[in-house]
Amino acid sequence: MFDINKIREDFPILSREVYGKPLVYFDNGATAQKPRVVIEAVDRMYDSLNANVHRGVHYLSEESTTLFEEARRTVAEFIGAPQKEQIIFTAGATASLNTVVYSWGEKFVREGDNIVISEMEHHSNLVPWQLLAERKGAEIRVLPFDDNGELMVEKLPALLDERTKAVAVTQASNTLGTRPCLKPIIDMAHRVGAIAVVDGCQGVVHGGVDVAALDCDFYAFSGHKLYAPTGIGVLYGKMELLEAMPPFLGGGDMVDRVSFERTTFAPVPMKFEAGTANYVGAIGLGAAIGYLQSLDLKEVEAHEQALLQRATTLLEEIDGLRIYGHAADKSSLVSFNVEGVHHYDMGMILDKLGIAVRTGQHCAEPVMTHYGVTGMCRASFALYNTMEEVEQLAAGVRRAVGMLR
Repeated sequence: MFDINKIREDFPILSREVYGKPLVYFDNGATAQKPRVVIEAVDRMYDSLNANVHRGVHYLSEESTTLFEEARRTVAEFIGAPQKEQIIFTAGATASLNTVVYSWGEKFVREGDNIVISEMEHHSNLVPWQLLAERKGAEIRVLPFDDNGELMVEKLPALLDERTKAVAVTQASNTLGTRPCLKPIIDMAHRVGAIAVVDGCQGVVHGGVDVAALDCDFYAFSGHKLYAPTGIGVLYGKMELLEAMPPFLGGGDMVDRVSFERTTFAPVPMKFEAGTANYVGAIGLGAAIGYLQSLDLKEVEAHEQALLQRATTLLEEIDGLRIYGHAADKSSLVSFNVEGVHHYDMGMILDKLGIAVRTGQHCAEPVMTHYGVTGMCRASFALYNTMEEVEQLAAGVRRAVGMLR
């Protein structure tokens, strides 16, 4: 059985208080809290094993390198990558997506080409493509979603043609929770010779992924949303694409031979890992995945969906409250506004009650534009949240409405 009390004991921060009240943490879509095993793995690296990877023949360096490469293998197996070399460690999902744009995009996108981006993308899977289009004279085309938050996949064929180079789409919207059915989107992209680039930041946490079965060309996610340290991210890519791409950053560890006449580069993945790697973060990510694999992930998903359904039911009972996003398949978050109440004011009052939610545009301004709002409140749920906390959220929203409206 899913033992929520035991799980909560694994996360030290959940025992603290905020303004004299027990912390209720519902900002998991921005960053998740860390289990003790991750904190201990990071501490152990700095306390006992700290040494740079791939550079030394001494014991600490070799041990650190072994753990770093084991973490790469752990990530590959977790997301279904055929080879661990297809896993590139980056500073986060933003860095991963920019690597695709600046490395693959600079080489393969030409003037007159087009890139299709969904309307619900996080800025990190939108702005880099816009910058590329400006540099190259390419066109950005938008795949819209409807007012329920469902991506209108039926409109995709009309946006694709022989000049389409890439389709960029989220696995799960960080604002609406929508989890589009990606396989038809990816198949349609491939039929016109385009690549499919998936932002997996929310999806890898809520539901998981098998990149080989999905057949996406690139997949990006951040460790800190997956209960791992900050500053570590992953880029998965198909090997033939990674091998055809030039390196994005130059420096140490990504070279084969260097002279003033010519430099040759290390093979994938090291070609894309210039400089000192965040090996501590990568090892922490491996520990976070190990922790998740110790649980029944189907039970985790069922628990999170139960939290979502309960929160939706309770919040919809509040007069004047609107929830944005009612997709049939939705990850465990709810974004809302209350008529006559500013989202920042709502967030500040909830904070004083010990309840942490997100307020603002959530790095998804086109979503706000779609609904004609300047921002939203977002409560995003994780495996350690409880039904009691959901009820506190609803009670807190009611109290805030009574004070502000």
